[in-house]
Order: sequence, then structure tokens, then C-alpha cells
Amino acid sequence: MSIQSINVRNQFRGKIREIIEGPVVSEVDVETPHGIVTSVITTRSIRDLGLKPGVEVLALVKATEVSIAKI
Repeated sequence: MSIQSINVRNQFRGKIREIIEGPVVSEVDVETPHGIVTSVITTRSIRDLGLKPGVEVLALVKATEVSIAKI
């Protein structure tokens, strides 16, 4: 599968650094030039997509809300 175009504007290209696998959902850490992006997806999707550390991926972030806290 290849992506021709997509409406998600927040895209981060990177490589999978680590996968913390659970029975139903797993955490995927993606190393990008801007830092680590972590995604929680189903463990089944990890298997179906063949995701492993070192694989190049595109992290797509689409949110209806982004909160800001002053520190």
C-alpha cells in the first residue's frame, strides 16, 4: 500500500525505536527528528503491518483538541 495523498497535516517521518507489546493494545515509540512520538494501537495492527524496531513509518496526528499548559 502507498499513500498518494492525505488530509492529515501533522505528519512525522521516523523509525520505530521500541514496541511495548500487550495482549490487546501496544505502545509504539517512533524516533523522529523532532523527538519521540508514541502511539497506542492494537497488537493485531502491529502484526498486520509487520511493525518492528528499525522500520520506517509515518506518524499521523489528527486531534480535535490540543491543550496547552503554562509551566
